[in-house]
Amino acid sequence: MVARSGKDIIFFCTDCGHESSKWLGQCPGCDAWNSFVEEPRAPRGGGQRGSTKSPVRRGATAVPVTEAAAAATSRTPTGLDGVDRVLGGGLVPGSLVLVAGEPGVGKSTLLLQVAAATAANRGPVIYVTGEESSEQVALRARRIGGLEPELLLLPETSCDAVIAQLEDISAELIVVDSIQTMTADDLDAVAGSVSQVRQVAARFQHLAKTRGIPVVLVGHVTKEGHIAGPKLLEHLVDVVLSLEGEPSHDLRVLRAGKNRYGTVAELALYSMTENGLESVSNPSAWLLEDRRKGVPGSVVAAALEGTAPLLVEVQALAAPSALGTPRRVAQGFDGSRLALLVAVIERHAGICFTDRDIFLNLVGGLSLREPALDLAVAAALISSAADRPLATDIAVFGEIGLLGEVRAVSRTAERIREAAALGFGRVALPARSADAKLPLSTIPIASVVDLVGLLH
Repeated sequence: MVARSGKDIIFFCTDCGHESSKWLGQCPGCDAWNSFVEEPRAPRGGGQRGSTKSPVRRGATAVPVTEAAAAATSRTPTGLDGVDRVLGGGLVPGSLVLVAGEPGVGKSTLLLQVAAATAANRGPVIYVTGEESSEQVALRARRIGGLEPELLLLPETSCDAVIAQLEDISAELIVVDSIQTMTADDLDAVAGSVSQVRQVAARFQHLAKTRGIPVVLVGHVTKEGHIAGPKLLEHLVDVVLSLEGEPSHDLRVLRAGKNRYGTVAELALYSMTENGLESVSNPSAWLLEDRRKGVPGSVVAAALEGTAPLLVEVQALAAPSALGTPRRVAQGFDGSRLALLVAVIERHAGICFTDRDIFLNLVGGLSLREPALDLAVAAALISSAADRPLATDIAVFGEIGLLGEVRAVSRTAERIREAAALGFGRVALPARSADAKLPLSTIPIASVVDLVGLLH
């Protein structure tokens, strides 16, 4: 590659945002290879609107930490309980929030519902749409029941024009859909390029901090599952929310990957309907609604996502393989963790999978990484390999170590209460967590070998 350099050209790393005056094969900031792209140099200096330097730095004064703490507790509810829970209680004034997700997952629908609820309860909301016309957004608003007079639609792709119009409007919330379509007028680069995304995000950050208005940016996700644009975008914003879901399933999961104002342990489950995203009030019952009982390879796991326990069906299929290297396919579960559990079962339970393809799925399109799923995954694999089901009234949870031992996990009582509420009569759990005072009959599991005793 022949790189050009000059006073008007700069090179950005698309992974971490590192700048260089010339093209580099490997980024010195994050060690990524072939990640530098050529962009026009961002303008420097003086205009208030064109500059990314915040005037707050020149006029800032020291304040007591007690006053700052009191101001930090102020939040604006969005009107959607699940979104408020994931945010930690609502939007913080002056915060910059990035909502990311794959195309078609429902980002625009969710934020239009948030915008409509905020407009109905609190006041004017500006919905900046760079991808759709006002008429298209209005049709979606009509479908989800969001026709609110205080919801103002602004079809614009120039961030400078948007900021100029907002100077005369007192808004409770600003939604920008999406940041990849917005451009800075004084930057000679196409929309969605590294330099444009950096500049636009910085200017909306300046707007949020100086005006004290929460600003929500919509961001696309690449085919690799990363947020499109420079990695600096994720560092610049205060909150990163991701909306996840399989196109073939109605379930959508909203979770926080970064939150400067609260926890990242919470999640909210929604069902995609013709009337928009509807909150799932009882996720465990919803996920187990179509479960087939008494089938080999099916196990119900008592997982924990956020502060709420969640029952999810784990399905495994161990089938004879015609390939030299059998396949290991996992949906909603870490593939490397699946390979580890298969090795542990082969070594300590004596069940051979070397001539079998293994397919694992968490039903409902859910994606979980909790260690307590280990025991349920192992039970499902053993059940499928032996072609013998588990009893239908057993829920399972526990972490498995490399030596085949089953380790205790947190919040045992809450998991068991959720299983009891859904009609399960017994729970298989780590032996150290078994207690006669628990509300269900417990089956202590000390090692993966004990799982064989659960089969019928």
